[in-house]
Amino acid sequence: MSALVSRRQALGLGAALATGAASAGLGRSLRVTAAAAPTPAAGLVPVRMAMHIHACFSEDTASMDTHLDQAERTGVDVIWWTEHDFRVQAHGYRKAVRFEGMTEVEDDLDWTWVPTKSGPLGGAAGTFVDYPHSPAEPGKALRLAAQGVGEEWGRLQYEGTAWNSTYSTSIAATTLVLDVLAESLGPDAELLVEVLSSYRPASNGRPAGQYTLQYRIGAGAGRFTEESGLLGVVATRAGVGWRRLTLRLAEDVAAVWPDVVAGDAALYRLRLSVRARRGATARVVVDRLRFLRGRREDQQALGLQAGLMAAYADRYPSVRQYQGAELSLVRHVNRFGGKAFLPDYGDGPPLKDESLGAAMAMVDLVHANGGVASHNHPLGGVYRQPRDLGRMLVQTRNLGAEILEVGCGANVDEVTDAYDIAARNGVFITATGVSDDHTGEDWLARVPRWITTAWAASTEAPELVDALSGGRIWFSDPAGWRGGMEISAQGVRAMGGVLVTTDARVPMKVSVSDLPADSTLELVTGEVDFAGPDQPDPAVTTVRVPARDVHQGGVWLDFEPGAGRYLRAAIRDSEEKVVGFSNPTWVLPRIPPGGVPPQRRL
Repeated sequence: MSALVSRRQALGLGAALATGAASAGLGRSLRVTAAAAPTPAAGLVPVRMAMHIHACFSEDTASMDTHLDQAERTGVDVIWWTEHDFRVQAHGYRKAVRFEGMTEVEDDLDWTWVPTKSGPLGGAAGTFVDYPHSPAEPGKALRLAAQGVGEEWGRLQYEGTAWNSTYSTSIAATTLVLDVLAESLGPDAELLVEVLSSYRPASNGRPAGQYTLQYRIGAGAGRFTEESGLLGVVATRAGVGWRRLTLRLAEDVAAVWPDVVAGDAALYRLRLSVRARRGATARVVVDRLRFLRGRREDQQALGLQAGLMAAYADRYPSVRQYQGAELSLVRHVNRFGGKAFLPDYGDGPPLKDESLGAAMAMVDLVHANGGVASHNHPLGGVYRQPRDLGRMLVQTRNLGAEILEVGCGANVDEVTDAYDIAARNGVFITATGVSDDHTGEDWLARVPRWITTAWAASTEAPELVDALSGGRIWFSDPAGWRGGMEISAQGVRAMGGVLVTTDARVPMKVSVSDLPADSTLELVTGEVDFAGPDQPDPAVTTVRVPARDVHQGGVWLDFEPGAGRYLRAAIRDSEEKVVGFSNPTWVLPRIPPGGVPPQRRL
């Protein structure tokens, strides 16, 4: 059970009339009356979920460790890992760098070196040379040279960047191979091969921070840490002539930091540097860089990820972990539940197909594997305006997906407009809120930071998927509001549901808990007139009820459905920012042309 809303709060969301709301100008379809409080359905509890989370397999600095730590601190019950699918597989990823120049191409995709200098230096330069080069590879090589002129290290650094970060993924089952010719290395002149890796929470006397694994080639040998334990060093002597360095990243992480889950570390950035001090000159030639990745073919990468999840199960027992995915070479779609799978993208580079057809086919693939699909961060690209997005949602029925990220990085009010256009047309979509967090450093300090809550029987995946399919969902900003929401119709739970009735009036209740004193509860009524894609506008009426007028957690309504309406709720803080959003309840006089999904029938 989440720390954000207790069972007592969740099951006792409001029991009395919000008498002050009568003066708020409620419309004809929203009339306050006195009524007895409904009895909540037995067996459902609020389950807080982080539904769009990236960790070590994606392109930024997050670890699973830091996200799980943040989940515990924030009172989240479930994390759905939604790594980019092609990054988990390393599909189309860089395999080799041949040091032919500052930019070189593999499979039509660029690799570029970005040089920087730091510290006291005399001369320092990187030069691509025809000779010497690795005996194992024709062509050029890179000579790095730097003269140190002070007691502190001076450094010449070359950082590798790949198109669309196509070497950044987990170091699990990954080996780097680099051929090195040490021309002038020693105690005051070194070659550094650095892997900038993932952010982790404070652990074993080390502060929270980003970890770096550094291979140091010079005069020393051994493994040790520096910089408060966040820099792990593997030192080795330079040797004579061409030498092949074989860097088994996860093995070295495990040796340097034996308390961490070694594979839960990103190869975020790769740097080659020479550094020198005290008048010494570091000079080295590097060639033939190779990325050797194991266990990435077909579905094998899912096993790598599952192994990391299992390693954390005992460390974070209060947080359930599930293996979702962001299917990313189409308009982004998340998959939840069912059989875990990674799509077969065939050969070739990881280029995104932006067509609606490709996204809809991916949703079909999710359904074929027994899962539910989410249409992610939908406002952008071709659909930059809410009207355009709303039209597309109606035409494609949200790509065929059950879920839409209404709370995401875009303006929530604009995405809500598109959502209301779909709801007006009887497109029954579950609205969720996400963070899409790729760093994991501080969940409450970032924006967006939405958390999605399900009314579910347990934290088991099938129960959560059922709640998502049925719309028994609200989302909230945990920095602004940590209460609960529910909508009841005719005395039963109804959020996300569709009630078909010919009754002229339907008793309904919007229940909320722990409203901030300066907040406002919005009651939003939408017409369901099936206006079609040629009228892509919301048809809503909003009534605002100050928190001081919401007594004992609820507002009771006589809801007049007319020819068809829906009711949803939102909470705004004192700055008018949305901090809570419920899914609607639709009340219709007849079954709509497209039918009603079984999970939503009331």
